[in-house]
Amino acid sequence: APEVLAGVLPRLYPRMLQIAYEHQDAGRPVFICTAASQEMAELMAIVLTFDGAVGSVAEVVDGHYTGRAGGPFTYREGKAEAIRRLAEREGLDLSASWAYSDSGSDLPMLRLVGHPVAVNPDAELGRVAREHGWEILRFERLGRRLRVLGAASLAAAIGGLGSAVLSRRSAPPRRSAAALVARRR
Repeated sequence: APEVLAGVLPRLYPRMLQIAYEHQDAGRPVFICTAASQEMAELMAIVLTFDGAVGSVAEVVDGHYTGRAGGPFTYREGKAEAIRRLAEREGLDLSASWAYSDSGSDLPMLRLVGHPVAVNPDAELGRVAREHGWEILRFERLGRRLRVLGAASLAAAIGGLGSAVLSRRSAPPRRSAAALVARRR
């Protein structure tokens, strides 16, 4: 798990994390929803200080994985079903909730919430988001930013380099609902 997590973290969008933490600051719990295993999803939630995780559950018999599913595969309709179950269990109002995704495969989940948001969407999700007037966000991954910052630091050390100013996007409206953060696997 640590090796997998080390490969995943640089793929995260720093601005998406900021948005997730803004939701938490506004009193809305944040859950990561992924097709990855429930164990990996929970580890990511702990590392990112999210409130919980929804992932694919594997069957365990006598303390050993069997290789069979132990619940719905959290992909397409399976992810939507897992989100419905989470909302019921946690008492969340999906119509007052946000969901973020980059993939058309998450359309069933995005259609469940009152505030669907496309993040660097693939072609299918971008088309649907435009048709329905959903918010579309575009930003860089942490890994790309780290490489750019590393190169900038080197240039600054060699010959001097100006600083960059990043603009801040205004916080989403305050509402007492959960933010559901999805990541395509």
